[in-house]
Amino acid sequence: MSDKPFHFKKFTVNQDRCAMKVGTDGVLLGAWADVSGNPFSVLDIGAGTGLIALMLAQRSDAGVVDAVEIEDAAYEQCVGNFEDSPWNDRLFCYHASIVEFAGEIDDTYDLIVSNPPFYTENISTGDKQRDMARSAASLPFRELLECVSSLLSEEGSFNVIIPYREEEGFGKLAEQYRLFPYRITRVRGAEEGDGAEIKRSLLAFSFKQKETFVDELTIEKGRHQYTEKYVNLTRDFYLKM
Repeated sequence: MSDKPFHFKKFTVNQDRCAMKVGTDGVLLGAWADVSGNPFSVLDIGAGTGLIALMLAQRSDAGVVDAVEIEDAAYEQCVGNFEDSPWNDRLFCYHASIVEFAGEIDDTYDLIVSNPPFYTENISTGDKQRDMARSAASLPFRELLECVSSLLSEEGSFNVIIPYREEEGFGKLAEQYRLFPYRITRVRGAEEGDGAEIKRSLLAFSFKQKETFVDELTIEKGRHQYTEKYVNLTRDFYLKM
């Protein structure tokens, strides 16, 4: 994956020091996350480059857009990306684990987002930074949900992207923390062929039980031919959309 800066319409993400580069999952979550409640405070857990927090600073009028990143180099790069953005007065990154952060912060957030590591297989790429960023062992789902349940405001929304295969188990785990899904979008890469299988789930949770709205999103209708729904979702960000 390229170390080159990734240029969006209104900001640039430097990523040469981050294990996990700008990717479709992060862009999807940043563009999809629910800002309809006009959140005043936003938190991005496991921020990496800071991409999702930057997208939410662009999409919302939130006065506070915080991020938490445990890995040293990623934290420093995230801070730099925040400082170079048009919203540097609203963005702040904490250098801590989410468990440490949740234990020290008394405030709550109206919107919490996370693109958590989800590789459960013990596979080494030879790159410790990248292995840590990809491994679910570095941020177990239960740990994530426990922290979210203490940091989310009573009327708040928690939005996450996970593998589709994990959706059912994640939902059952979330219920143990009084978090209930109200919006689910299942994502497939293409309309046909190998990419037609649903691979990702975008999930929005709140403390209130209500009817769940479920839909699907297909990214491509052909090689580098994007569906209207995907273009509409991401056009405020990608340069060529």
